[in-house]
Amino acid sequence: MNLSGLSLRDLEYVVAVADEGHFGRAAERCNISQPTLSVQVRKLETALGLVLFERSNRRVLLTEAGQVIVRQARVVLAEAQRLLTLASEGRGSPLTGRLILAAIQTLGPYFFPLVLRPLREEYPLLTLSLQESRTADIVEGLRDGRIDAALVSLPVPQHGLTAAPLFIEPFWLACPAEHALAHGGALSATEIAGPDLLLLDEGNCLRDQAIAACGAGTSVGRHATSLETLRSMVAAGAGYTLLPALAVPAAPDPSGLTVTRAFDVDGPGRTIALAWRTSDPRASGLSSLAAFFRAHAPSGTAACRDGAPRA
Repeated sequence: MNLSGLSLRDLEYVVAVADEGHFGRAAERCNISQPTLSVQVRKLETALGLVLFERSNRRVLLTEAGQVIVRQARVVLAEAQRLLTLASEGRGSPLTGRLILAAIQTLGPYFFPLVLRPLREEYPLLTLSLQESRTADIVEGLRDGRIDAALVSLPVPQHGLTAAPLFIEPFWLACPAEHALAHGGALSATEIAGPDLLLLDEGNCLRDQAIAACGAGTSVGRHATSLETLRSMVAAGAGYTLLPALAVPAAPDPSGLTVTRAFDVDGPGRTIALAWRTSDPRASGLSSLAAFFRAHAPSGTAACRDGAPRA
C-alpha cells in the first residue's frame, strides 16, 4: 500500500470505532451510515494486511495490531490538525506560534522587562524566544532566517529588510560625582568630546552613535564590552560615558560615586525600530507588533509619530 491509498478520513473512522467500541455509534459520530463505515474500515484492513478489530454481536475490540495502528492514527490526525493550525497562523494577525525576537545588547536587558507582561497579555498564543546580539549579527540572523524580528537602533542595512521606527531614546551623561561635568546648567553633547570619554568596543552601534553625537575622534576614550562595565568604570573614576535612557537608574547612585545628567533639548539620542524580513508572510502581524511596541514606548522616550515601515 502506498500513501495515495491512505485517507485521513479512513483513519478518523478507525479511531471512532476504537473510541466508541461500536460501529453504529462510530457511524453516527462520523455522520455516515454504518454500512459505509464498515466497508471503509474493511478496505483499510485489507490494504494494510491486518485485522484491526475483533468483531462480535455484542462488542468490538481492538486486536494487538489494531492497538498499534490506532495509536499511530491518532498521531497522524493530530499532526494533520496542526498543519491546519499553522496555515491559519500564517494567514492571521495577531501573531501566534513561535517568534524569535532579538534585541541589541544595549537595549534588550532594559526594554524586555518593561514590555513582557503586556506583550504576553496582548499575544497569548505567541511563544517568544528572546535573544540579544550586536547589530551586524542580528542583521545576518534576520536575513538567513535564524531570527524572525529584532529591536535595533537605526540606521540598519535595509536591503531585504523592513524597519518600523518605534521610539526615540535620549542619551544621558554618566560621570564621576567629583567630575567637573557632574554639575552645571544645560548640558551640550559637544562638551563631552575628550580623552575621558569611555566607549563600548568596536562593532557596537552605541559606540558609533556616541562618537557621532560628541564629534569625537574614533581613537579617544577607553573601551568596555558592556554598559554595566562602562558604569563600573565611571564609578571607579576612569572617565564619563553616554548611557541610553532606559539604562539610567531610576534613583541616584546609592554609593554616591556617579552622577547622571540629561542633555538639553537638542541632546543626542537614538531611534529604536522593529526590523523583519520584507518577504516574511507574517509582515502584517509584525507591523501590528511594531504598533504595540510604539504604543508601549517606555517612560523617558518619545514614540515615533511616523511609524510607517521602511523597506
